[in-house]
Amino acid sequence: MSSELIRHTWAATLGLLFFASSSGAAPSRVPLSNEHGSIPLTLAFATDAKADSGRVFELNIYHAVPGKVAALEARFRDAAKLQAKHGLNVIGYWVPYGDPAWQDTFIYLVAHASRREAEKNWKAFHEDPRFQKYAQAEQAEPLIERVDTVYMRPTDYSRRRP
Repeated sequence: MSSELIRHTWAATLGLLFFASSSGAAPSRVPLSNEHGSIPLTLAFATDAKADSGRVFELNIYHAVPGKVAALEARFRDAAKLQAKHGLNVIGYWVPYGDPAWQDTFIYLVAHASRREAEKNWKAFHEDPRFQKYAQAEQAEPLIERVDTVYMRPTDYSRRRP
């Protein structure tokens, strides 16, 4: 199985585990991109309630410079309040463990009312002068090799989340 397929399978599993076990709701579009383009991914979750039709979830998988996950985690810990201020409803941040193939990976999931709302909130976040310190920190000490981002919509049988 290729590392790309493993990565995408793991991301789908993360989504399934999350929705099955928790209740709940971009990174800056800094010049970091997924060299594979968008990943067409729809995750299905069996529950009784219907999902909001416009709601989207944004899965971000950061591939850190080897050995830099702790520093990246600290950067996000600091940026979390600024993300929330701009309506970026981060459901959670994860650092995989137990599999060497994922040792330099940082993951987070954001819930948005709609794709348009996501774009509006990310734009405001990036235009905030306080965001510049994170962009400058990345230029001074790169922590990120690349970011894989995928927007997902809940199915009509997904459980509603606040």
